Amino acid sequence: MLLTTRAVRRRLDFDRPVPESLLRECARFAVQAPTSSNGQAWHFVFVTERSKIEALAAVYRRGSALNRARFIESSRVRAERDPAWGAQQARVIDSGIHLVENMHRVPSMLIPCAAGRSEDPRHVVEGAGSVIQAAWSFMLAARARGLGTCWTTIHLMWEQEVAEILDIPFEEVRQYALIPVAYTLDTDFRPAARDLDSVLSFNTWRRSAPLVAALGGLHEPS
Repeated sequence: MLLTTRAVRRRLDFDRPVPESLLRECARFAVQAPTSSNGQAWHFVFVTERSKIEALAAVYRRGSALNRARFIESSRVRAERDPAWGAQQARVIDSGIHLVENMHRVPSMLIPCAAGRSEDPRHVVEGAGSVIQAAWSFMLAARARGLGTCWTTIHLMWEQEVAEILDIPFEEVRQYALIPVAYTLDTDFRPAARDLDSVLSFNTWRRSAPLVAALGGLHEPS
């Protein structure tokens, strides 16, 4: 299952409701995740009301329009050097467009949050380190139950607006992602083609290791 928990966009079933009981069941795994300093400062906001989903989808759509051009341009150089990767990246971009066009239809969303809005990088990393592990546990539990998820961050360009929609206390709580949650149209997920040896070093940095520059913008994972 760990090898096939994909970022699901095109294969989400927008027409099948996800029971609240199932969201709660998956959240049980999230709250068992390890935390920084045993703090459990996280909070998980599920969105199932159609009007609020549509409002968040509008924010996401606005951010995506700004982000897509940067994402495509930052992918261009590597795609020219590695055509196979470029073909895969083109599919990722197409699936991202599909999600943007249908985000208002998803049956449920999850926004993982953590208490604190300090700009001290240590506090930001501590919050992220805890809440991301918890969210990943949720996503694995969802995968095991026939649900698809996708970690997105584009809405964070308008995080305060989203906080107002959901009554999240913006000055006290930081959002980390917006995760659509839906049943998948099928379950035939395969491992991605990724090279393990090229990204491993033991004890000291391997000088021949190829470096891939991070893609610009608030891009979404594949």
